[in-house]
Parts: sequence; C-alpha cells; structure tokens
Amino acid sequence: MASPRVLSGIQPTADSFHLGNYLGAVRQYVALQEGYDAFYCVVDLHAITVDYQPEALRRRSRIAAAQLFAAGLDPERSTVFVQSHVREHTELAWVLMCLTGMGEAGRMTQFKDKSAKYGESSAGVGLFTYPILQAADILLYGANKVPVGADQKQHLELTRDLAQRFNHRFGETFTLPEPYIVKGVEKITDLQEPTAKMSKSSSSPAGILDLLEQPGPLRKKVMRAVTDTGTEIAFDEENKPGIANLLRILSALTATPIPDLETRYAGQGYGTFKKDVAEAVVETFAPIRERTEKLLADEDELDRLLAAGATRARAVAAETMEKVRDRAGFLPTP
Repeated sequence: MASPRVLSGIQPTADSFHLGNYLGAVRQYVALQEGYDAFYCVVDLHAITVDYQPEALRRRSRIAAAQLFAAGLDPERSTVFVQSHVREHTELAWVLMCLTGMGEAGRMTQFKDKSAKYGESSAGVGLFTYPILQAADILLYGANKVPVGADQKQHLELTRDLAQRFNHRFGETFTLPEPYIVKGVEKITDLQEPTAKMSKSSSSPAGILDLLEQPGPLRKKVMRAVTDTGTEIAFDEENKPGIANLLRILSALTATPIPDLETRYAGQGYGTFKKDVAEAVVETFAPIRERTEKLLADEDELDRLLAAGATRARAVAAETMEKVRDRAGFLPTP
C-alpha cells in the first residue's frame, strides 16, 4: 500500500529561515518524510507577488533549498524542488482561477492584510490570486496532508472547495487535502514584541532568531528578549507573553513539557533561564548553518539535487495535468 502523500512549500524571501519557520514548518517536514511520500517545494513563483530583485530571488532560492537539505530532508526520501521548474503549477492555477469567484478570492484574509500593507492600488493581481496558485501546488500532487500554520487554514479550505468544484463538474480528479497542524509550536513570537508573530516582513532584526546566524548574535538576542518586571518563570500568555514565548521555544527545542520547565526554573531568575534558552537555540542552529554553508559552496551539487527533485515532481504533475486537460475539454497535446 502506498504511503499517504504530504506537500508543503516555503518562500525564498529572505537570506535565512528564522526560528518560527524552523519549528513551525521545516522541522515538521523532516519528521513527516518518515511516514509519508513527501513533496516540498521552494515557492519562488509566490515570492514574486510582492516587489523583489531577480538576483536576490535566485540567491535566496538556493539558500532556502540548502537549508531544507541541511535541516534533514533526505533527497532519497523526499522530493525537494523549485516551484518554477514545474510548469504545470501555473497551468493548473489558470484552470482553477476560471472556477474561482471574485468574491471568494477577495475574502482571503492574507490578501486583505498584504494589500492594506502595500496599498491596494499597488497590490498586483498575483497577490490576489496567490491562494489559487497555492491550491494548484497542492492539487497537482494529490496531497493527502498539508502542513499549515493557523494563518493558512483559509487557503486550504479554498483548495478543498476548488477540488470539489472541479470534481463535481468534470469528474473525480483531485484528492481533497487535510490540514496537518502541529500544536504548540505554530506561534513563535517576536523577541522584542512578544504579542506579535516572528516575521521577516514585520519584526525588527532584534526580534528574529535566524537559522544561519552566528552563535554570538543569537545569544545576545535571547538575553535581550523582552520579558516583564517580575522574576517568576511561568507560562502566562496574557501577563507574561515574553516568558511564555521563551518557554515555548525551549520546550520545542529540548522536547521538554512546559510544566516540567516551570518546575525546573522555580525560584531561579530570568538570567539563568535565558542562558539555557540561548544555548538550546545555538546547539540546534549551529550544525544546520554549517551544513548549509557547505551546500552553498558547491552550487553545482545543490542544483543537481534540485534538478533530480524537479524530474520526480514533473512526472507526477504531468500525469495530473493530462487528466485535467482531458476532463476540462482541451484537445490532446500534439
């Protein structure tokens, strides 16, 4: 019996993943390759929905891929590829766009948030149709499970709606994907603004822990993380959001339940606690940074790994699109 399939994508919009990316996505990707037929893509097409520089996109696409391999994705067990290397993504996206209502697309909260940030008049059509391309990413590969953060659940619901709509109108073609949400680590917050999500687009540099950062700066950022005027190490989201965030980080990196950490640090000050959080971050990140640097130093080998992944991905995508073209009424490809 074939293993269920999982698919996810990550954007190459920065020179390093951050802790939130690692805990909420990348580490889950590594775990899921054990029991699933895993497909992971660097979604460079999604990255161009906002202003970008071509050379930066090329560089960051390789950096993103290198970090995925360095974090533990095995090219023999996972299909790791770059989205733009598989042309069927955009072809299926167009078919799905033609099945999507304007009001339906306009209700997507991420579009509302981003268009408010960049200004609706300067927001491109690609930003508006972003969730439909995301639906194509998922449906091309018949994914059973999709690792998503809470902010992406609405997009997955749209994907399921579009799959059902196509299936109802043209015949059973697409698998309906289910969300895969890991509890407890989907919300890593800014070290300087612990009520806000850690994010490259909105956090200050001091609020983000970058996967490729050197140990010294990482330690400084943790030691300078905003907490509160008390001294108790307790998980209290409302009154102690900074300490709650650090507890969540330490728990995730050391596989220690938060109540056990509260007991361990009872009666101790913030200094000792923060030092231990910093060391856990450094110990986790250092080997990944070193492996990433090694991969980036051999660009030909990295490109070879991505080419192999694209070949496997294209085989699956081509089979799906052949069915879609036939059922949607297109003439056979000459």
